[in-house]
Amino acid sequence: MSAPRATRSTALHAGAWWVWALGLATAASRTGNPLLLGLLAAVAGYVVAVRRTDAPWARSYGAFVKLGLMVLGIRLVFAFVLGSPIPGTHTLVTLPELPLPDWAQGVRVGGRVTAEGMVFALYDGLKLAVLLICVGAANALANPARLLKSLPGALYEVGVAVVVAMTFAPNLVADVQRLRAARRLRGRPDRGVKALLQVGMPVLEGALERSVALAAAMDARGYGRTAQVPPAVRRLTSVLTLGGLLGVCAGSYGLLGDAGGGYGLPLLLVGLVAALAGLWLGGRRSVRTRYRPESWGLRAWLVSGSGVAVAALMIAANGYAPGALHPSAVPLAAPVLPLWPALSLLVGLVPAVVAPVPVRAGGGAPTGRTAPSGSSASSDSSAMSAASAASAASARRSDPGPFTKEPTQ
Repeated sequence: MSAPRATRSTALHAGAWWVWALGLATAASRTGNPLLLGLLAAVAGYVVAVRRTDAPWARSYGAFVKLGLMVLGIRLVFAFVLGSPIPGTHTLVTLPELPLPDWAQGVRVGGRVTAEGMVFALYDGLKLAVLLICVGAANALANPARLLKSLPGALYEVGVAVVVAMTFAPNLVADVQRLRAARRLRGRPDRGVKALLQVGMPVLEGALERSVALAAAMDARGYGRTAQVPPAVRRLTSVLTLGGLLGVCAGSYGLLGDAGGGYGLPLLLVGLVAALAGLWLGGRRSVRTRYRPESWGLRAWLVSGSGVAVAALMIAANGYAPGALHPSAVPLAAPVLPLWPALSLLVGLVPAVVAPVPVRAGGGAPTGRTAPSGSSASSDSSAMSAASAASAASARRSDPGPFTKEPTQ
């Protein structure tokens, strides 16, 4: 099945990317083998490289990779300075130990640094770093606006608030840049606390004016109106939603932990069913219609199913190969790459084959009909003339000119 070009109708559902990434993150939480964790990070990075767009939010993957490396470094520094609870016989260095009072028993600063403790800290920090990389892959691949559009009706007000915040944040940045450029043109300083205070007031004033205008426009279009729901239904909705979310949290904790694998999955499923029922009942308050709803097609099922399959296969691998998935730090032993768990991680590459191919600005054919080569110059000139005409019309509207009749006093 060849992947089509990504258009408005063929673009993958944003929720499918999150299910795929959370499946990879679950698999990363079930192993401490650095070879498997590195393979997971490579799978996520390859899918991001071949299916990422040129949108600004798609550039967040590099930030998450840097954050993961920083977390790994902090974990190693803490293990080096504060010591590790893992005993060891291979001493790397002995630091001067800081004497602590009696109430700080179990905590030490300095002392003996062992190779076993550093290896354990490396495995632990690498697991957390790969978790952050998987979350960064979801942020880079899933369109946040389309993800918010897919929220259920019960979360309609939250989605509107987040969309408004996402819309106004770039405007605030543009206002700050515009005001700083204006200060530079006037020969005034644009850096420092004084300049920030002088720029902040116009920015806040512009944000307040846009907020009032947006609130008036949303009120005129009927935003915030809700249907009448009986009190019993409201109470049942609250109980189902709250209980379902608690069940999802407890089940997720059980799946991510080594000791809760038996009760984690059933509790997660029960919580999901209860939460979905609560959201469905809560959606009865919304009296709106959904414009161009997002479709969950076959490719979305394949992408999300690949992430769920990776998580399920890794959980199953803990039953027949626990030693390979959790290499021992005491005594020190070189990690080995188990065959079947490694092959199960390669299932996460399915999105690189079935997900729609994004159209980038630097390459790839556009999704629309291409114009003939001979008409490019004429189209450019017509676009420039249309832009100049629009700017001239705007200038005429803003400037009354010398022949405008002055109002009488």
